[in-house]
Amino acid sequence: MTAAITRNIQLYRWSRFLRSMIFWQAVWFLYFQNVLSATEAILLYAVYDVASTLLEVPSGYMSDRLGRRKTLIASAICALFGTILLAIGDSFSTFALGQILIGAGVAFASGTDEAMLYESLAATGRANEIEAQEITAWRYSYTALALSAVTGGAMALVSPVLPFVAAAVAMIALLWVTLRFVEPPRTSSVDGGSELLRLGSLGASFRNPILLWFFVLGVLMYGFSHLPFVFGQPFIHAALDDVGLASSAPLISGVVTALMMGISVTASLIALRLRRALGLPLLLLSAFALQIAISGVMALTDNAIVLAFLLLRMVPDALSRPFILGRIQPLLTDDNRATWLSLKSFACRLVFATALAFGAISTTDAGTMPYVDIATILRVACLIGLAALVALAIAARRIAIAHEKETITP
Repeated sequence: MTAAITRNIQLYRWSRFLRSMIFWQAVWFLYFQNVLSATEAILLYAVYDVASTLLEVPSGYMSDRLGRRKTLIASAICALFGTILLAIGDSFSTFALGQILIGAGVAFASGTDEAMLYESLAATGRANEIEAQEITAWRYSYTALALSAVTGGAMALVSPVLPFVAAAVAMIALLWVTLRFVEPPRTSSVDGGSELLRLGSLGASFRNPILLWFFVLGVLMYGFSHLPFVFGQPFIHAALDDVGLASSAPLISGVVTALMMGISVTASLIALRLRRALGLPLLLLSAFALQIAISGVMALTDNAIVLAFLLLRMVPDALSRPFILGRIQPLLTDDNRATWLSLKSFACRLVFATALAFGAISTTDAGTMPYVDIATILRVACLIGLAALVALAIAARRIAIAHEKETITP
């Protein structure tokens, strides 16, 4: 049994690799727009986002009650059939169902795969390796994103459907890997399996000042990570138009995405050294500050130099996400680990969507959002971010954000 659980640790990084083989990531909008309208293409993204958001918390609860393996198998099946529907679809309803299934696949995996890794490490007496293992998984995941982005863009030049076919093959491989997982042993922190006691245990997690600090930081960093994704599109589009490369948009978009992911993987190679040199609180606050700086540059100018800063978008995640997971996992109970992580993901999506809604209200009613509106939104966001950064820094001095005893395995 120990050997099988140890195999989970190796399989985890490959499951993250295969789940990230999203060959259509840089061309999905162009693909939908060729079959449907631009408005319907945008609506399809909204369908995916709503599905993944609504299923976040139920999927975490399902994982804590039914088990990690079953939930991850459900995730792989949903992702596979969703991708197949996108490959064969020719109507809004078919594409929408595919997006719902893909959103469900993302929600089922959210928090569950991370819980699977930590519990497998804990069961084999290797819980102190969580940060190093998450960094390794990050490299696998973002290497896959980089490879699939550029190859998917090239495939789209041959046939728009090829990236979806390739992604379906990757999902078949993901299902095969997931079926090889074994359920790690878990302990219950409540007697008798009472749901009220379980909910009380979950509530206690939100009263833990360390977990609360990381919860707030996670929500803020999610938002500032996605601001360049949302508002960076006009910059990229304008840059392509200026040099007459609009016809090569799928390939160039894939290359830009690949460079972004590649830089993130490179940053992860020095993440542990930075962790040791700076300490956990300073590293995390520095990563958050870099996110604010990227949005700040976008707020200051619409010059093409912004593209260079956009390539750094995923670097703060590489320097923070593995260490955040490594710190909070031991503080969560087996009863509610996936539920807590799913609640955090739900809060991230909800807060960001709400912020975007307020931003949309403040913009002019134009077909293309003018730069002045984008700059105004980003300036307000940066002011909020700087205030939050100061507040988090003050709070970090009062609570034990770092491990009481540093045990980082290289």
